[in-house]
Amino acid sequence: MRADFYLIAKPRFRDEPLRLVCELVRKAYAAQQWTLVLARDMAQAEMLDDMLWDMGEDAYIPHQIAGTDDEDDEAPVLIAAPGADTPMRALVINLRDAAVDGGFERVLEVVPADDSAREPLRERWRHYKAAGLEVSKHDM
Repeated sequence: MRADFYLIAKPRFRDEPLRLVCELVRKAYAAQQWTLVLARDMAQAEMLDDMLWDMGEDAYIPHQIAGTDDEDDEAPVLIAAPGADTPMRALVINLRDAAVDGGFERVLEVVPADDSAREPLRERWRHYKAAGLEVSKHDM
C-alpha cells in the first residue's frame, strides 16, 4: 500500500485545485484504474462532477456521484460525499480532512499551495507512514 501527496505549485492548479484532481482522475482512468474520490462535501462532489464533464471533447471520463444512481459500482470513477455508503476501491483520491484507513492499494492526497493548510496533511503523512504505507510526494 502507498500514499502519494501531490503538492500544488503551478499557477493553473493554485487557482483551481480541483483541476489537479481532474488530471489525476484522467490519468487513473487512462491506466484503467477504478477510482473513488472522497469529496469534502456534496458541493465539492458536484463541482468535481461538472469539471469532469468539461475535460475536453476527446477526454470523456465515465463517472458519477455515489448515491445518485442504482448502478454506482459500474462507473470507473465514483465521487463520494460524506455519508455515502460506498465500497473502497484500489485507488482513492482523498479530499477530506482525515486520513483514509485501509481498504485501498493507493491513496492520493492533494496538498494546497497555502502553507497554513498544509499542517493537517503533514499529520496525514505521519499517519500513513506509521501505518506502514510507502509515502512519497510529487510537486505539481
